[in-house]
Amino acid sequence: MSDLLWQKPGVTVDADIQAFLAGDDVVLDREFFLHDIAASRAHAEGLQRIGILDDGELAAVVRELAALADDFSTGRFVLDERYEDGHSAIEVRLVERLGDAGKKIHTGRSRNDQVLVATRLWLKEQLARTRALCVEVAGIALARAQAEADVPLPGYTHLQRAVVSSLGMWWAAWAEGFIDNAARAADTLAWVDANPLGSAAGYGVNLPLDRDHTTAALGFGRMQVAATYAQLSRGKFEMAAIEALSSAMLDLRRLAWDLSLFTAGEFGFVKLPAQYTTGSSIMPNKRNPDVIELMRATYASVAAARTEIEQLLSLPSGYHRDLQLSKGALFHGFGKGLQALALLPDLLRNLDWDAERMRAALEPSMYATDLAVDMAREGLPFREAYRQAADPARWAQGDPAASLAARVSPGAAGELRLSGLRTRLAALGERRET
Repeated sequence: MSDLLWQKPGVTVDADIQAFLAGDDVVLDREFFLHDIAASRAHAEGLQRIGILDDGELAAVVRELAALADDFSTGRFVLDERYEDGHSAIEVRLVERLGDAGKKIHTGRSRNDQVLVATRLWLKEQLARTRALCVEVAGIALARAQAEADVPLPGYTHLQRAVVSSLGMWWAAWAEGFIDNAARAADTLAWVDANPLGSAAGYGVNLPLDRDHTTAALGFGRMQVAATYAQLSRGKFEMAAIEALSSAMLDLRRLAWDLSLFTAGEFGFVKLPAQYTTGSSIMPNKRNPDVIELMRATYASVAAARTEIEQLLSLPSGYHRDLQLSKGALFHGFGKGLQALALLPDLLRNLDWDAERMRAALEPSMYATDLAVDMAREGLPFREAYRQAADPARWAQGDPAASLAARVSPGAAGELRLSGLRTRLAALGERRET
């Protein structure tokens, strides 16, 4: 390992203790190393603006940071156990290449605000990706709701056949759900879009740092003003981002449950694309819906990441090393969540419904609610209509098309109001990371 930035003369570093302190931090830092480099450039520009770096030194630092980013992206530079963490690697590289100019890069900053700003930039990327995927899913669901609006589908409560529903209603439900998920991701992105760089270790520094410049240079919507709050927000902002992802994961879990049931032989309503199924190692007749089962399970990974970070935050104000352990949870939660979410659009595009099987599953009892409402509309008190409609002798096989057309309350099969959802979705599609 290279010399530690904080090592003092006369103090021996115990290898086992240092291994415990470093953990897998340097490997995890690969996830946002390019963001750390970008923030280092903005910080260097700020130092030049207040006279710490001259024009030539800034040009050299910018050149070497660009070279480091290129070397990292192409694999010529590997962030590994030679370094304590990604922050140290940047400084070591600059000192090796530039000498005293490289030694100036850490003026006015701490590894505390360095990790904060890199994490914040990374979170903005992940939330933008979450929003985009949710918009895509909602668009597919809306298109299929329109195309399959009148296809009958049994509606269930308590997993029991309840009323006649439609694919239009099923698809519209996921469309609106993922519109909400996209809106939540966009709103959370706007909330975390605050620049912590320049807060140093949480108490500022005795330099007139140009924090307005770094805010603009890094594309943040605003500056996180209070230096101490910048430290307090670590973990809090990460949890908010994970919660936005969790919202989509909850809907994905329930959607996957529907498909797990509907693909079973006892239902047979829908067929998955072949690539979303796998075979059994022993039963040659089997095709298993493993992809949607793992989609269903992914919420657990995202929820666990949030819980792990939350449990680290039982801390007083100021920085504490405990927070280092939030990185792994954050990367794992977003990694698994977005991996699952990215598979959803093509799955939804290619679902193949069996209209005959769905229609055959509609039994006379499923028209009882229609009967009760029709009698109530003609003047019979609803509770009396309910009692009469509960009599199986009054049930008859109804017409699903007529049942769906008569369901005209807003949002029901006969009045889906997809245009309003399209308007919301279009507005979200136009929103971009600032």
